[in-house]
Amino acid sequence: MDCQAKIKELREETGLNRKAFCEKFEIPYRTVTEWERGTRNAPDYVLRLLEYYIRTEKLLAELGQK
Repeated sequence: MDCQAKIKELREETGLNRKAFCEKFEIPYRTVTEWERGTRNAPDYVLRLLEYYIRTEKLLAELGQK
């Protein structure tokens, strides 16, 4: 999966709009915009870290509800 699709998928998985996503993860708005437009690519390690964090947070929230 390319950076453009991956970052958008991760952002949508959080349920946050672009501005809130940027604020939560302390990533400049312009950077995320350029990643989603495909004019720049995020480093692979950033995508992996974001994915790990988002999925772990989601799993912990689900476990907390049980």
